[in-house]
Amino acid sequence: MKLIVGLGNPGKEYENTRHNIGFMVLDDYLGNVKWSNKFNALYYESFIGTEKVIFVKPLTYMNNSGNAVGEFVRYYNIDMKDILIIQDDLDEEIGLYKLKINSSSGGHNGIKSIISSLGTQSFPRLKVGIGSVKKDEVIDYVLGKFSKKEMEILNNELSTFRKIIESFVNVGIDKTMNVYNTK
Repeated sequence: MKLIVGLGNPGKEYENTRHNIGFMVLDDYLGNVKWSNKFNALYYESFIGTEKVIFVKPLTYMNNSGNAVGEFVRYYNIDMKDILIIQDDLDEEIGLYKLKINSSSGGHNGIKSIISSLGTQSFPRLKVGIGSVKKDEVIDYVLGKFSKKEMEILNNELSTFRKIIESFVNVGIDKTMNVYNTK
């Protein structure tokens, strides 16, 4: 069983904001599915090949994402290597991404919360670039909406993110990193 978590904030006011790239990637991958609610999160169970996959969008707001993620991990007894967190990343330009495992939060409050809840940082992540700004502009920037040009760039990468999700489920994080981190 795999757990794939897209990070974001719930509510219309946060739709298409930079911080919600995790939600956006899951919505693109799954299309128009009927989400259920458990552990203060939206979730959808499916299969990729023969592997059961639980897709999760925490409703706890970004800074408390670990509360929902921890509940799913403990309830389903999911191994750290079987979790993929999809997050926004200020260190990568729009359209770029990086797969990582066992790295610090890098100042990302959602990841800090997950590390705190799980007691480890050794879970895989798909870090999707949203560009960068000065430190004093970060909050407004991550909660701001993507421009039309930024959305075009991201839309061109969505097929890659779909392939990464399927590769992660089918062959694991190490082989997926070997293929997709070479870009």
